[in-house]
This record gives sequence, C-alpha cells and structure tokens, in this order.
Amino acid sequence: MISNMFRSSKQDFTFGPWKVTAAKNHIMKSKDIERLADEMNMPSLPEMMFGDNVLRIQHSDGYGIEFNATDALRRVNNMEDVVKVACAQEWQESRADSEHSKEVVRPYDWTYTTDYRGTLIGEGMQIQVSKTSERIDIEKLKAREQIMFFDDVLLFEDELHDHGVSMISVKIRVMPTSFFLLLRFFLRVDGVLIRINDTRLYHEARNSYMLREFSTRESKIEELKNVPAGLYTDPNEIAQYLTLKLTDCEKLEFPVAPAQTAISEALQ
Repeated sequence: MISNMFRSSKQDFTFGPWKVTAAKNHIMKSKDIERLADEMNMPSLPEMMFGDNVLRIQHSDGYGIEFNATDALRRVNNMEDVVKVACAQEWQESRADSEHSKEVVRPYDWTYTTDYRGTLIGEGMQIQVSKTSERIDIEKLKAREQIMFFDDVLLFEDELHDHGVSMISVKIRVMPTSFFLLLRFFLRVDGVLIRINDTRLYHEARNSYMLREFSTRESKIEELKNVPAGLYTDPNEIAQYLTLKLTDCEKLEFPVAPAQTAISEALQ
C-alpha cells in the first residue's frame, strides 16, 4: 500500500467545459515541512504531509475549486490544544527537538482538525458562495450511472504518536451528466473520541452552480460502547454512528463570462 501511495502520478480528465486534475506526489521533505511549520506558526506538521497533492476542478473560463494540504492545514487552530487527553503531553514532548526538550511546547491543536471546504480559484472570475436550503440529492447519487472518471487523493495523515489517526483525503467521481466530490477529515483519538468533517460537492451539467454541504460528526468513545470496536478504524462504517453536530449548505454560483454579459446587455 505504501509503495502505491508514494508513486507520483497526474491525471487530467476533461468533460464539457470542465477539467479535473488529480496530482499525487511524494511526501514533503523535512526541510520543506519545517519551513511550512514556521510559516504557519505551528510546532509541527503531520508526519505524512503531501504538499504537492491536489485535486482541482476548473472551468475553461478559469474559475473553479481545488483541494490541497497546505490550505487544509491553514484551517487548523494553531493557538489552542482543543483535545485534552492523557497522551497529549507525551505526544507533544515526542515532537519537541531533543536539544530544546526543557522548553515548553506551546498549546496547539495536535489533532490537526480542519474545517477546510476547498479553495476557490480563478483570476478575475470567481465562484460566488451563498447559503442555501437546497440539498444534494443523495438518492439520485445512489442510482447506477456510468463512472467516467474516479480518483482519490490523500492530503495529509498522522498517527498521533500511535494514539490514533488524523487524516484528510478527497475523492471524486464523474458521471455523464454530473460530478460528486467528497473531502473527508477523519480523526480517531484512541479511548477518547472519533470525529468526521465531510465536505460534499455536487454539480449537474444543466445547472449554473454546485451544491456544497459541510457536516461535522463527533462522538466520545464512551458513547460508542454498543458499536463494535472493529468499526472505529473505518470512517465509512463508523460515520453513521457518530452524532451530527453541524450541517452547513451552500450554493456555489458560477460567474458569467464577459462575452455572455455583453450579449445579455445588448438584448436588453
């Protein structure tokens, strides 16, 4: 599995006016990780940081949305240790440089929890985001439709000093008339809690917008006593047992190209 994960690859898939790019590269070098940690004012970054991995959906007019590890980390709380557990101090001390081991490692969210929902891209033309009551039709997504393109890109992963796992990955599938994307942050702190932050993105070709749904699910391990422990390590299985804490639905409307604007004005 590791050998596949570390194999560099880049896939482009074009459908209609859209192009999906899925790039997977080697883990970041330690000197680059240190420089990025300094820039973000964080004592350390995830053990496996894939800084060059990206999943991008871009329109031929230039606008779009992409998902990358660096922007995901920018949404981590770098000021507060939000999960107080017995292993936290031990974990932080293991990350401190031995020559500075007597210095206090300042608090930060060592679980790397992020509410990242993607990065809007485009020079001059950008997608407009607004709240909406419209929801992604999950039943429609369950229909058996030809999958023309699929990829899964890991952005970062950390084993929390053998006390669990923190990871974020993004996968997309493109069908003949739509595409669906799932960005998932999964956190398991052994003996303490399990948390899943999901961002779902859906677009139908006939619409001039995408729907984006963000949700947070979280339960303490003591609340999951009736759930088989074997499911704790599988985000797809455990998600249904976690308590829904937050749902946020947005409409991502596409900008009108200058040529279209000129035509509409001429017709008025």
